[in-house]
Amino acid sequence: MSHPRRAFLVVWTLAIAGTTSAFVVHLALRGRTVQLGYELGRSRQEQARLREVKRVLELESASYKTPERVEIVARSLLGMEPPSPDRIVPLASQAPASPDDEDDRTARGSEGPP
Repeated sequence: MSHPRRAFLVVWTLAIAGTTSAFVVHLALRGRTVQLGYELGRSRQEQARLREVKRVLELESASYKTPERVEIVARSLLGMEPPSPDRIVPLASQAPASPDDEDDRTARGSEGPP
């Protein structure tokens, strides 16, 4: 076997090995790209589902804040009833009844009720 032919075979073998290696790497990367594409699709579906759940929970939360809902829960779950008239205690008014009352309080050095 001559020296140039031997050099050609070595170079040819290295070229085939390099091409084969590049093809295998390409296939591996292509497989990984497809796998990541499927994962991305599943993640987007999960994100859409969670957004819908959030929307529903926000609506439900808003409904719990209405006076009607509070009353329903108070009556049904907590067994509460409106107070009887003898249990209602009226609060004294915080605002002065007339401008004269305001002048009297200011003269005494007090801003609160007498």
